[in-house]
Amino acid sequence: MMLGPLLGRNPSRDTGQAGGDMGMGQPSEEVIARYRANLEQFVLRARRIEGHSLAADWDALVSLASAPLKLRISEGGEARMRQEFPPEEVVESAAARVRPLLLETDACGYLKSLKAVTYFCRSVPSDVAWAKAAKAEWKTRTHEGVLGYRLMVGDLATGDTADMSDQELAMAWIYGDVVHHDAERLQEADPFGLSGRFRAAVPLVAWMMVAAIELLTFLRFLQERGELALRAEVFETEVILRSTEWEYPAQIRTAPVGTPPPADALTSYSDEWAPWPGTAPTTKPSTTHPRS
Repeated sequence: MMLGPLLGRNPSRDTGQAGGDMGMGQPSEEVIARYRANLEQFVLRARRIEGHSLAADWDALVSLASAPLKLRISEGGEARMRQEFPPEEVVESAAARVRPLLLETDACGYLKSLKAVTYFCRSVPSDVAWAKAAKAEWKTRTHEGVLGYRLMVGDLATGDTADMSDQELAMAWIYGDVVHHDAERLQEADPFGLSGRFRAAVPLVAWMMVAAIELLTFLRFLQERGELALRAEVFETEVILRSTEWEYPAQIRTAPVGTPPPADALTSYSDEWAPWPGTAPTTKPSTTHPRS
């Protein structure tokens, strides 16, 4: 299991020394409540990311985020590069889970969460410095630019050429092939094909997963220290379905067409609703299973 991004790197916390005030003005109670609400929503989203199959092997996820590339040179001197990634469907589901973190309008947004962390950790300079560095790196990796390479292609027959950064290709896959169908992005990235977009997106998706899980781990640390006062249930409520098979008691009843159903799930059936032949009758409403 990984350690939080700041554990073991913060002398003021390790020794019990108090950090200095970072000079931030005291926000209103409404703003502080919003900070907590943002962090609670982030915790729920980050726990879903943490529960993804790609995160089951932490070392493999970190390696994936570094865009692993194998270079092979044959005896004849031919150089070949090789990349091995998880199936597209697996990465696609991971992209769907991290995508809300990209949105500045979503309550669980990564940058909103960092802003809240900066407030709650304002008395610890090293924590504030880490949050600022994390913010800068997030913006660098998720906004238009070059993460590691630019890809150039050309058609010898037509003379047409195209040039895109890996970050642009990654976003074309996320917003063109996966969570949206951005026709403009797809058209711009079309010369590189689906494989070019996917190969650029995998490391970015993996990196966002790493960033989210690291921040989640740090929030757990702060919560245990009593510095956040978030609702305990956001760390405990079910966010991942471990099984997709269910079996539960059911009532089967019939009534003449037009007979109104019970007013709500706690209202008993009227006499017009007769039990299906061969089933056990009961007038008690179910409080644990839905009616249909």
